[in-house]
Amino acid sequence: MTQQGVRWSADQVLSLAPDASSRKAGSKLGAAGPWSEAGSSGEGTVWGLCKGSGSKPYQTVVDIADASGPAYRCSCPSRKFPCKHALGLLLLWAGEDGAVPAGQPPQWAGEWLEGRRKRAAEKEAATAPSAPGSGDPEAARRRAERRAERITAGATELEQRLVDLLRGGLAGAEQVGYGLWEETAARMVDAQASGLAARVRELGAIPSSGPGWPVRLLEECALLHLLDRGWLRRERLPDGLAATVRARVGLPASADGPPLRDSWLVLAQHDLADARLTTRRIWLYGAASGRTALLLSYGAAGRAPELALPVGLALDAEVSAYPGAGQPRVALGEQFAPSAPAAIRPPGVTPAEAAARYGEALRDDPWLDSVPVTLDRVVPTPDGDSWQLADADGDTALPLTSTARSRPGLWRLVSLSGGAPLKVFGECGHRGFTPLTAWPEGAGEAVSLC
Repeated sequence: MTQQGVRWSADQVLSLAPDASSRKAGSKLGAAGPWSEAGSSGEGTVWGLCKGSGSKPYQTVVDIADASGPAYRCSCPSRKFPCKHALGLLLLWAGEDGAVPAGQPPQWAGEWLEGRRKRAAEKEAATAPSAPGSGDPEAARRRAERRAERITAGATELEQRLVDLLRGGLAGAEQVGYGLWEETAARMVDAQASGLAARVRELGAIPSSGPGWPVRLLEECALLHLLDRGWLRRERLPDGLAATVRARVGLPASADGPPLRDSWLVLAQHDLADARLTTRRIWLYGAASGRTALLLSYGAAGRAPELALPVGLALDAEVSAYPGAGQPRVALGEQFAPSAPAAIRPPGVTPAEAAARYGEALRDDPWLDSVPVTLDRVVPTPDGDSWQLADADGDTALPLTSTARSRPGLWRLVSLSGGAPLKVFGECGHRGFTPLTAWPEGAGEAVSLC
């Protein structure tokens, strides 16, 4: 099937929006009024001119068939990807038949597409595997040893700082302030242990996080101590756990698992941002393998990551796993057909089974914040000042995380349910459950809650 014959839903288009304001602005442009010369091709390209505040309309083009998700180009000054014009154009294309007729792209759109295809071919050629023996394995081994020595020195220093903190008492952490933690994190960065640095920065925010912070600080210090000791004694660990420790400390790794081809349903896509980086998490479910896998994509602060896949579409593609016991992360490989809407739904479990699944996962990765879980037949229910997902057929429930309670997606979830059971996909961990996607009972489409 060509991309021309595929119709997305409005929710699938809006799941690509970088933020709530873009989603709202793009929705307003999803009608034919501001558009002219709109068209689409069987190769997966959509284009159009959108009237703006200036004398010239904005030229907007989207390459839907790109293997890493839709790619966008718009002459507007926005730095968001996709911008509101690209979202509006996709909504117009996803709507009634005939609103975006088939045709050949105009010159300005064709030139952009040709340039993209040329750059993609050059990149593929540049990253092709080198001939055997062309590298210097001895030099690579020496670099790896030097980095391991620096991480070991950093982990040893961090152990001493944790000992000093506990000897002085946790109560003193509140008076120390964030500066000490930031200095310690900087030392870990110098030691090339980015994973340790990130966990140290998280420690600095705990003393000001409200009642009960000493308990939370002690828990996080214990996990950091465990990671330190794991690194210092990594030669004694099983291979899978040793790989997990290396990844948690911050050593880069390549996806070295055998390629697994499947029809991968895009379960959810959401961004986590801080002052340095935006991390996009895309969850996939393999229809044949039954495997749930995670794609990660990164963008510099203030910039959206490049990889974007609409929720509810399925990709006929290969993925390769990263090393580590129980790690769900994969790299996206060859895609064999354009992504298309699918009626696939992952099987669900009860809230009690979801909590047990997280407990089992901690055996392989004690630093795991959450696991991907699909809950079957749950109802969003208020619980005092909070919310929970209650088992419609039992007496168990999972509390929602504070992050989930602060998102507009909570009210979308409550509205979608209307008191009736739902199937909900999300992340389940020690802080609770974060719903990311929901399906109403019956044959309804996936609804993104991000």
